[in-house]
Amino acid sequence: MQLDLSQAQKPSVLRRLGALLYDVVVLLGVLMLANAIVVIPYEVVTGHPVYESFLPLTLMRLYLLAVIAGFYVYFWTHGGQTLGMRAWRLRVVDNDGHDIGMGTALKRFVWSIVSFVPAGLGLWLSLFNREGLALHDSRSGTRLVLTQKAA
Repeated sequence: MQLDLSQAQKPSVLRRLGALLYDVVVLLGVLMLANAIVVIPYEVVTGHPVYESFLPLTLMRLYLLAVIAGFYVYFWTHGGQTLGMRAWRLRVVDNDGHDIGMGTALKRFVWSIVSFVPAGLGLWLSLFNREGLALHDSRSGTRLVLTQKAA
């Protein structure tokens, strides 16, 4: 589905942060389940905690990062909205107003990490960008738009 971007409203930074906070709450539950699926069997079989040695800990961190990536990529490629984005009426589209594909979603996720690591500076750039784009929006060729209220 294509949106007419000339009519689309740009979301505020506060709306973006609200959606992010909502998603963090949902992700905590997802990560706790993902963690339990791996940690419990590992500790039963080995008798040692995952977090005791470097290799299992590193693999666990990469696994949890993949779970987070999967969460965002799935929702961005299936309707353009995470649960938090839906609650805050945000939708991610490409620069032509189309839904984004897997490659674009992965690129957006990687740039989101880069954007948020230094105190969220990449997000704050949207305050100064004429089109309201954050660093991860501009680098991935995507943008957030404000959706209409449901009737």
